[in-house]
Amino acid sequence: MNSHAEKALIPLMAVLTAITAQLRIMIGPIPYTLQNTAVVLTGLLLSPRGAFYSMLIYIMLIGLGLPLASGFRGGLPVLFGYTAGYLWGFLVSAPIVSILTRAFLRKSGKDLTRLSAADKAALVILSALGMLPTYLLGFAVFAYYAIPGSPLYEWSLSSLGYLGIDADGWLLAFAASVLIFLPEDLLIDHPLAVLIASGLYRQLVERGFGDGRSSSIRRDL
Repeated sequence: MNSHAEKALIPLMAVLTAITAQLRIMIGPIPYTLQNTAVVLTGLLLSPRGAFYSMLIYIMLIGLGLPLASGFRGGLPVLFGYTAGYLWGFLVSAPIVSILTRAFLRKSGKDLTRLSAADKAALVILSALGMLPTYLLGFAVFAYYAIPGSPLYEWSLSSLGYLGIDADGWLLAFAASVLIFLPEDLLIDHPLAVLIASGLYRQLVERGFGDGRSSSIRRDL
């Protein structure tokens, strides 16, 4: 896509990330939101730099106190609380998804408007790899707060026990902060992002926001 479309999409994707933060269900003290869809979509559509700036805008607005985090929360405590690792992970994951997407499309000689079912499946897998920093940072921060005897630790024990998972220590924190979210991420959020990206990019190209040659989405690393 051309630079004008990219510049317009950078703040728009930050807004979409804020909106999807409010589409949530609570899994104990951790909100499960549709933010992963927005973050992956940001990486699919924008250049690595644009994806980074979009997530940076979102996090900066939260830091300034705007109620854009899950549950309409804002302020510095949100950025340093037990779920803060996920937010900071977005800064890393969105550009990585962008890099992996562009590398795949460049190698396959395609763009987002011409994806086979296999291509879409590959992008879902690549998006999951790109989200690894978010999962790892989310786990690390959660584990820091979920010390034995804390409410987070007790919730982790009870919820995983209900699922028949016997774990303790770091494995308990990892299961409670990452593993229980993976099925919906991989089966719903990421495929949804790929489908939306393909359709939206097609609409952008048809409205003249392509670069007039082979799609720039394969080259703007």
